[in-house]
Amino acid sequence: MSTAVPTTTPYFAVLRAEARLFRREPGSLFWVLAFPPILLVILGRIPSFRKPDDGLGGVRLIDLYVPVLVLIALVMIGLQTMPSTITGYRERGILRRMSATPVRPSALLSAQIGLNGAAALISVLVCLTIGRLAFDVALPRQAFGYALALLLTATAALSLGALVTALAPTAKIASAIGTAIFFPSMFCAGLWIPVKAMPDVMARIVVLTPFGAAARALDQASAGDWPSWAHLGVVAAWALALSVGAARWFRWE
Repeated sequence: MSTAVPTTTPYFAVLRAEARLFRREPGSLFWVLAFPPILLVILGRIPSFRKPDDGLGGVRLIDLYVPVLVLIALVMIGLQTMPSTITGYRERGILRRMSATPVRPSALLSAQIGLNGAAALISVLVCLTIGRLAFDVALPRQAFGYALALLLTATAALSLGALVTALAPTAKIASAIGTAIFFPSMFCAGLWIPVKAMPDVMARIVVLTPFGAAARALDQASAGDWPSWAHLGVVAAWALALSVGAARWFRWE
């Protein structure tokens, strides 16, 4: 009499192995978990960032930068961490060898998405906590709207990373593509100029990008308003288009 083996066992075995490897990558952990909070502390120490700005309706710059740094954590995960890891596995033939075992390559991809998503969530929580405790930044007043915008943005960021992974044949090319997209994404997220403070024409263009629309949605939820369905729709549309493209062009070998 045979004993059935739970179908989830191979996935959790891969997840445990990938978690161990993930912890051994101090560079990735720094940029995802440490860089956004450190940057928040640096910006918060600038006196002008802690003063109400009449041009922003009395809002402080540090209040605007907490959602921005939340986005930066997601951009880091999508463009700098996940693509190089998975393309490295493909380049070394790991995915091809896995296809001959009971563990499917899709389990590895799912584990990577789960680990990177969890790391991004931790970074988000750390940024929100530092903002609240160190600089008296209010927690999001529209919690459900904030969570929805955050979920859609994380999906878009991971889908963008999956698309880069699909198109890049090697880890070096994945890193180059990710870097080329990274800086425009940070601009759209508002790292240099918060989207709310951008000139009108520039802001109208930026909010058509996934991270520009996400920045406005998170700002609105932070202020206590339900995020604009237009902004949420832009992020959702990008997430769908990027995930479809990644599924269409992704290859295991």
